[in-house]
Amino acid sequence: MPAPNLGKGVLPSPVQRPVPLRESVYEALLDLIVRRKLPPGQHLVETELADWLGVSRQPVREALQRLSNEGWVDLRPGYGAFVHEPSESEAEQLLAVRALLETEAASLAAGNTGAEDIQQLRDLWRRGVAALERGDYDTVQDANAELHRLVTELSGNRVLADLAAQVARRVRWFYAFVVQYRGRESWDEHAQIIDAIATGDPESAGRLMREHTDATRRMYLAHASAQTSEEA
Repeated sequence: MPAPNLGKGVLPSPVQRPVPLRESVYEALLDLIVRRKLPPGQHLVETELADWLGVSRQPVREALQRLSNEGWVDLRPGYGAFVHEPSESEAEQLLAVRALLETEAASLAAGNTGAEDIQQLRDLWRRGVAALERGDYDTVQDANAELHRLVTELSGNRVLADLAAQVARRVRWFYAFVVQYRGRESWDEHAQIIDAIATGDPESAGRLMREHTDATRRMYLAHASAQTSEEA
């Protein structure tokens, strides 16, 4: 198995141990999967993963089992573990749910924010744009995820925010596939959403968020389909 394109400082070696080792290994592998450093279809060999992480095979085996239970990894008898390859319908369904949740969140946030909240959103926007301009796509993903998380938090609806948090990592996994293609257009859309929230316009904020999430969904499906055609 070829080593993933980790980039400097992405993978701790060995992993940190302030929490149980199996939890650290699980989080490290999940982060690599979500960021697509370990891409869909990647064969995951226990011994090689253990070497990269500086741990024994046991916590790696436990982490792979947990990741399999959560749908991130497919365990194939006789072949081993592989990063899950999402189907088109799987992506469509999850991203459609994300759009519903975040559209409502943006609408509610437009009537529930103060100056400090808007400043936080604009700071995240600046962080994302700066990272995009220097080609730091890991930081772009981080800023994007944090911005969307903050919007759902500002909705003031705890149930909605909790539901959005449950799908956030899976959404981030799909976004990582198109982050370079969405580029500045995605962040221009973020700016418009923030402006609508800042002016207390729930109708515009909800509409802009719906258009924004739908653009990401359509781009993901288009590029996933093109990749499948190339591999066929």
